[in-house]
Amino acid sequence: MNPKVKGYTLGAIAAATYGMNPLFALPLYSAGMDPLSVLFFRYLLALPILGAMIKLRGRSFRISTADLLPLMVFGVLFALSSITLFSSYQHMDAGIASTMLFVYPIMVALIMAALFRERLTWQTVLCLLMAVGGIALLYRSADGATLSRVGPLLVMGSALAYAIYIVGINKGRLKEMPTLKVTFYVLAFGWTIFAAHAIYTGQLHTPPSASKHLWLNLIALALLPTIVSLLCTTRAIQLIGSTPTAILGALEPVTAVFFGIMVFGEQLTLRQAVGMVLIVAAVSVVVAGKQFSTYMVRLRKMFPRINHKNNANS
Repeated sequence: MNPKVKGYTLGAIAAATYGMNPLFALPLYSAGMDPLSVLFFRYLLALPILGAMIKLRGRSFRISTADLLPLMVFGVLFALSSITLFSSYQHMDAGIASTMLFVYPIMVALIMAALFRERLTWQTVLCLLMAVGGIALLYRSADGATLSRVGPLLVMGSALAYAIYIVGINKGRLKEMPTLKVTFYVLAFGWTIFAAHAIYTGQLHTPPSASKHLWLNLIALALLPTIVSLLCTTRAIQLIGSTPTAILGALEPVTAVFFGIMVFGEQLTLRQAVGMVLIVAAVSVVVAGKQFSTYMVRLRKMFPRINHKNNANS
């Protein structure tokens, strides 16, 4: 296969698999599981897969004492982003939630302008206005009723937490650590939050014993939106570059909307469709800018080339 065709294909797979979060989470909610229990198993099942990938690449699990606190902080931040997103599914259509979440690149640009004095272009300002307009159009459900404030606030909180995570990872002391290793420890420390909650409350819901297929949903959550998406994103960046890969991320909300309509019977009005197009278009323009693409580049470090000399020093 042509390398560019392969790269675009992998980029599309990466975005589409990440957009499958609602597909596997919503049936678990219907079976009586809560978001924290779902995330407990998602993180737990993903960790051994990530660990095996690190070992297969010949990398060491060793981290310095100075890296411990940043990894803990980012673990909490990443877990917070997951909790708010998965909780939003209980208050609004998953497709709408996934589309609103897609504004996080604009938040990255705003954070960089506010904290690191990066130039805020007129294109970014225009895209911000477009995104706000798109969110306003999504603020009413298919039957015309105004959405509960809880759902959109949770999604915006998730997007903000993830944007802060992206900026912090790229600007902090962890920027030279391979992304796969960072992801492993971030998920590990994030999982401790769900474990602590389960111990403190004494509540950890599991799928009913008679519904063994729901365990497949948990495994799929750990495998497709996490592992497969990360692997395909990394390889796509290597083949076609960071910016095209990031723009292909527009397939994330599209996938969530598709499954929301086809599997869960969610409705999509013309007004909501226009709102989604505004958000996707605005974010794509921002991602195409040079500032944001630099943050995608470091994903190449997930699978760095390792020679025997480096292995000996790991």
